[in-house]
Amino acid sequence: MDRTVRTVEDLLALLDGLFTSASEAGRLGTGDGKDFWDRFYTDRSRPVPFFEAKPDENLVAYLDRGLIAPGRALDLGCGAGRNALHLASHGFEVDAVDLSPAAIAWAEDRARQAGVGVRFFCGDAFALSTTELTEPYDLVVDSGCFHHLPPHRRISYLALLDRVLAPGGHLALTSFAAGEQGMGSELPDVDLYRERDLQGGLAYTPEALRRIFSGLTEVELRRMRHEPRESPLFGVTFLWTALFRRDSAASGSVRPVHDLG
Repeated sequence: MDRTVRTVEDLLALLDGLFTSASEAGRLGTGDGKDFWDRFYTDRSRPVPFFEAKPDENLVAYLDRGLIAPGRALDLGCGAGRNALHLASHGFEVDAVDLSPAAIAWAEDRARQAGVGVRFFCGDAFALSTTELTEPYDLVVDSGCFHHLPPHRRISYLALLDRVLAPGGHLALTSFAAGEQGMGSELPDVDLYRERDLQGGLAYTPEALRRIFSGLTEVELRRMRHEPRESPLFGVTFLWTALFRRDSAASGSVRPVHDLG
Protein backbone atom coordinates (compact mmCIF):
# COMPACT_ATOMS: atom_id res chain seq x y z
CA MET A 1 0.00 0.00 0.00
CA ASP A 2 1.43 3.36 -1.12
CA ARG A 3 0.32 6.51 0.72
CA THR A 4 3.08 8.94 -0.26
CA VAL A 5 1.09 11.92 -1.56
CA ARG A 6 1.31 14.75 0.95
CA THR A 7 2.20 17.85 -1.08
CA VAL A 8 1.24 19.35 -4.45
CA GLU A 9 4.64 18.31 -5.80
CA ASP A 10 3.99 14.71 -4.67
CA LEU A 11 0.76 14.77 -6.66
CA LEU A 12 2.42 16.26 -9.74
CA ALA A 13 5.14 13.61 -9.64
CA LEU A 14 2.53 10.87 -9.34
CA LEU A 15 0.70 12.23 -12.40
CA ASP A 16 3.99 12.40 -14.32
CA GLY A 17 4.28 8.66 -13.78
CA LEU A 18 0.96 8.00 -15.52
CA PHE A 19 2.50 9.15 -18.79
CA THR A 20 6.06 7.88 -18.49
CA SER A 21 4.99 4.37 -17.50
CA ALA A 22 2.61 4.20 -20.45
CA SER A 23 5.05 5.32 -23.14
CA GLU A 24 8.40 3.73 -23.80
CA ALA A 25 9.37 6.87 -25.72
CA GLY A 26 8.99 8.98 -22.57
CA ARG A 27 8.05 12.20 -24.34
CA LEU A 28 7.40 14.26 -21.22
CA GLY A 29 8.93 17.69 -21.09
CA THR A 30 9.82 17.17 -17.44
CA GLY A 31 12.78 15.28 -16.00
CA ASP A 32 11.11 11.97 -16.83
CA GLY A 33 11.48 12.63 -20.56
CA LYS A 34 15.26 13.05 -20.58
CA ASP A 35 16.06 9.75 -22.32
CA PHE A 36 13.74 10.50 -25.26
CA TRP A 37 15.21 13.96 -25.83
CA ASP A 38 18.76 12.71 -25.42
CA ARG A 39 18.21 10.13 -28.17
CA PHE A 40 16.54 12.84 -30.27
CA TYR A 41 19.57 15.15 -30.19
CA THR A 42 22.37 12.57 -30.38
CA ASP A 43 22.55 12.46 -34.19
CA ARG A 44 23.30 16.05 -35.23
CA SER A 45 23.07 15.16 -38.94
CA ARG A 46 19.34 14.37 -38.84
CA PRO A 47 17.28 16.58 -41.21
CA VAL A 48 15.26 18.21 -38.42
CA PRO A 49 14.38 21.83 -39.34
CA PHE A 50 15.04 23.24 -35.86
CA PHE A 51 18.44 21.53 -35.67
CA GLU A 52 19.77 24.32 -37.89
CA ALA A 53 21.33 27.30 -36.14
CA LYS A 54 18.46 29.65 -37.02
CA PRO A 55 16.54 31.78 -34.51
CA ASP A 56 12.75 31.89 -34.54
CA GLU A 57 11.42 34.53 -36.93
CA ASN A 58 9.07 35.94 -34.29
CA LEU A 59 11.90 36.38 -31.77
CA VAL A 60 13.93 38.31 -34.35
CA ALA A 61 10.83 40.38 -35.18
CA TYR A 62 10.29 41.30 -31.51
CA LEU A 63 13.84 42.65 -31.37
CA ASP A 64 13.58 44.46 -34.69
CA ARG A 65 10.31 46.12 -33.67
CA GLY A 66 11.59 47.14 -30.24
CA LEU A 67 9.03 44.99 -28.38
CA ILE A 68 11.84 43.48 -26.32
CA ALA A 69 15.22 44.96 -25.42
CA PRO A 70 18.51 43.43 -24.25
CA GLY A 71 18.51 42.32 -20.63
CA ARG A 72 18.58 39.03 -18.76
CA ALA A 73 17.00 36.10 -20.63
CA LEU A 74 16.08 32.51 -19.81
CA ASP A 75 15.65 29.98 -22.64
CA LEU A 76 13.49 27.03 -21.54
CA GLY A 77 14.06 23.83 -23.52
CA CYS A 78 16.89 25.48 -25.43
CA GLY A 79 17.81 22.42 -27.52
CA ALA A 80 20.95 23.07 -29.53
CA GLY A 81 20.92 26.72 -28.50
CA ARG A 82 19.77 28.50 -31.68
CA ASN A 83 17.64 31.14 -29.89
CA ALA A 84 19.97 31.47 -26.92
CA LEU A 85 22.93 32.22 -29.18
CA HIS A 86 20.97 34.80 -31.15
CA LEU A 87 19.96 36.63 -27.97
CA ALA A 88 23.50 36.52 -26.59
CA SER A 89 24.86 37.95 -29.84
CA HIS A 90 22.40 40.84 -29.48
CA GLY A 91 23.42 41.92 -26.01
CA PHE A 92 21.36 39.66 -23.73
CA GLU A 93 22.79 37.89 -20.70
CA VAL A 94 21.41 34.41 -21.31
CA ASP A 95 20.77 31.34 -19.16
CA ALA A 96 19.55 28.30 -21.11
CA VAL A 97 18.11 25.01 -19.84
CA ASP A 98 17.45 21.66 -21.46
CA LEU A 99 16.86 18.12 -20.20
CA SER A 100 19.15 16.50 -22.74
CA PRO A 101 22.92 16.29 -22.13
CA ALA A 102 23.35 15.75 -25.89
CA ALA A 103 21.47 18.97 -26.66
CA ILE A 104 23.44 20.96 -24.10
CA ALA A 105 26.76 19.61 -25.40
CA TRP A 106 25.77 20.65 -28.92
CA ALA A 107 24.66 24.11 -27.74
CA GLU A 108 27.94 24.60 -25.86
CA ASP A 109 29.90 23.65 -29.01
CA ARG A 110 27.94 26.20 -31.01
CA ALA A 111 28.48 28.92 -28.40
CA ARG A 112 32.24 28.33 -28.46
CA GLN A 113 32.29 28.43 -32.26
CA ALA A 114 30.24 31.65 -32.30
CA GLY A 115 32.31 33.24 -29.54
CA VAL A 116 29.29 34.16 -27.41
CA GLY A 117 28.72 33.57 -23.72
CA VAL A 118 25.66 31.61 -22.54
CA ARG A 119 25.24 29.81 -19.21
CA PHE A 120 23.86 26.38 -20.06
CA PHE A 121 22.19 24.09 -17.53
CA CYS A 122 21.28 20.46 -18.08
CA GLY A 123 18.22 19.50 -16.07
CA ASP A 124 14.56 20.05 -15.31
CA ALA A 125 13.84 23.79 -15.10
CA PHE A 126 11.17 23.10 -12.47
CA ALA A 127 13.78 21.52 -10.20
CA LEU A 128 16.64 24.00 -10.64
CA SER A 129 17.41 26.07 -7.56
CA THR A 130 17.46 29.85 -7.20
CA THR A 131 21.26 29.69 -7.11
CA GLU A 132 21.21 28.19 -10.62
CA LEU A 133 18.39 30.23 -12.16
CA THR A 134 19.36 33.66 -10.88
CA GLU A 135 16.09 35.48 -11.44
CA PRO A 136 14.60 37.88 -12.21
CA TYR A 137 14.68 37.59 -16.01
CA ASP A 138 13.52 40.30 -18.37
CA LEU A 139 12.69 37.69 -21.03
CA VAL A 140 11.70 34.03 -20.88
CA VAL A 141 11.87 32.25 -24.24
CA ASP A 142 10.07 28.96 -24.86
CA SER A 143 10.25 27.54 -28.36
CA GLY A 144 8.59 24.16 -28.05
CA CYS A 145 8.88 23.25 -24.36
CA PHE A 146 5.41 24.19 -23.12
CA HIS A 147 3.48 22.07 -25.63
CA HIS A 148 5.34 18.94 -24.49
CA LEU A 149 4.14 19.33 -20.90
CA PRO A 150 1.27 17.21 -19.54
CA PRO A 151 -1.69 19.30 -18.35
CA HIS A 152 -0.85 19.16 -14.65
CA ARG A 153 2.62 20.59 -15.30
CA ARG A 154 1.09 23.87 -16.43
CA ILE A 155 0.82 24.51 -12.69
CA SER A 156 4.59 24.12 -12.37
CA TYR A 157 5.16 26.24 -15.46
CA LEU A 158 3.08 29.17 -14.21
CA ALA A 159 4.72 28.90 -10.80
CA LEU A 160 8.15 29.06 -12.47
CA LEU A 161 7.15 32.16 -14.43
CA ASP A 162 5.77 33.70 -11.26
CA ARG A 163 9.16 33.15 -9.63
CA VAL A 164 11.58 34.11 -12.39
CA LEU A 165 9.88 36.66 -14.67
CA ALA A 166 10.64 40.26 -13.73
CA PRO A 167 7.85 42.84 -13.45
CA GLY A 168 7.54 44.31 -16.93
CA GLY A 169 9.31 41.24 -18.37
CA HIS A 170 8.12 39.20 -21.36
CA LEU A 171 7.36 35.57 -22.21
CA ALA A 172 8.05 34.69 -25.86
CA LEU A 173 6.25 31.41 -26.54
CA THR A 174 5.76 29.11 -29.51
CA SER A 175 3.41 26.13 -29.38
CA PHE A 176 1.58 23.68 -31.63
CA ALA A 177 -1.52 25.21 -33.20
CA ALA A 178 -4.83 23.33 -33.10
CA GLY A 179 -6.29 22.46 -36.48
CA GLU A 180 -3.04 21.18 -38.02
CA GLN A 181 -3.37 17.48 -38.77
CA GLY A 182 -0.60 15.42 -37.22
CA MET A 183 0.96 18.38 -35.41
CA GLY A 184 -0.15 18.09 -31.81
CA SER A 185 -2.92 16.28 -29.96
CA GLU A 186 -6.28 18.05 -29.63
CA LEU A 187 -7.71 15.62 -27.08
CA PRO A 188 -9.33 17.28 -24.05
CA ASP A 189 -7.12 17.23 -20.96
CA VAL A 190 -9.24 14.60 -19.23
CA ASP A 191 -8.86 12.22 -22.20
CA LEU A 192 -5.09 12.57 -22.14
CA TYR A 193 -5.16 11.01 -18.68
CA ARG A 194 -7.45 8.23 -19.90
CA GLU A 195 -5.10 7.53 -22.83
CA ARG A 196 -1.97 8.13 -20.71
CA ASP A 197 -0.16 9.43 -23.77
CA LEU A 198 0.73 12.97 -24.86
CA GLN A 199 0.87 11.81 -28.49
CA GLY A 200 4.00 13.83 -29.25
CA GLY A 201 2.77 17.14 -27.85
CA LEU A 202 -0.38 19.17 -27.27
CA ALA A 203 -2.03 21.57 -29.71
CA TYR A 204 -3.57 24.79 -28.42
CA THR A 205 -6.16 27.29 -29.59
CA PRO A 206 -5.55 31.02 -29.09
CA GLU A 207 -8.37 31.00 -26.54
CA ALA A 208 -6.68 28.25 -24.53
CA LEU A 209 -3.35 30.08 -24.49
CA ARG A 210 -5.05 33.30 -23.42
CA ARG A 211 -6.83 31.50 -20.58
CA ILE A 212 -3.70 29.71 -19.36
CA PHE A 213 -1.63 32.90 -19.43
CA SER A 214 -4.42 35.18 -18.26
CA GLY A 215 -2.15 36.52 -15.52
CA LEU A 216 -0.03 38.15 -18.24
CA THR A 217 -0.86 40.88 -20.75
CA GLU A 218 -1.03 39.80 -24.37
CA VAL A 219 1.24 41.84 -26.65
CA GLU A 220 0.88 39.69 -29.77
CA LEU A 221 -0.48 36.26 -30.68
CA ARG A 222 -0.23 35.04 -34.27
CA ARG A 223 0.82 32.17 -36.47
CA MET A 224 4.52 31.78 -37.03
CA ARG A 225 5.41 32.97 -40.51
CA HIS A 226 6.78 30.55 -43.09
CA GLU A 227 10.48 30.94 -43.77
CA PRO A 228 11.98 29.24 -46.86
CA ARG A 229 14.86 26.81 -46.50
CA GLU A 230 17.42 29.41 -47.57
CA SER A 231 16.22 31.93 -44.97
CA PRO A 232 18.49 32.67 -41.99
CA LEU A 233 15.39 32.42 -39.77
CA PHE A 234 13.26 29.48 -38.59
CA GLY A 235 9.57 29.70 -39.41
CA VAL A 236 6.78 27.11 -39.82
CA THR A 237 3.08 27.87 -39.96
CA PHE A 238 1.85 25.05 -37.70
CA LEU A 239 3.00 26.96 -34.60
CA TRP A 240 1.46 29.81 -32.64
CA THR A 241 3.82 32.56 -31.58
CA ALA A 242 2.87 34.65 -28.58
CA LEU A 243 4.44 37.51 -26.68
CA PHE A 244 3.05 38.15 -23.19
CA ARG A 245 4.13 40.82 -20.70
CA ARG A 246 4.05 40.66 -16.93
CA ASP A 247 2.37 43.51 -15.09
CA SER A 248 5.01 46.05 -14.12
CA ALA A 249 3.47 46.43 -10.66
CA ALA A 250 5.61 44.66 -8.06
CA SER A 251 2.57 42.78 -6.79
CA GLY A 252 1.49 41.54 -10.22
CA SER A 253 1.25 37.74 -10.39
CA VAL A 254 1.43 35.43 -13.40
CA ARG A 255 -1.17 33.18 -11.78
CA PRO A 256 -4.70 34.29 -10.86
CA VAL A 257 -5.11 34.60 -7.11
CA HIS A 258 -7.35 31.53 -6.84
CA ASP A 259 -4.60 29.41 -8.48
CA LEU A 260 -1.88 30.34 -6.03
CA GLY A 261 -0.85 27.64 -3.64
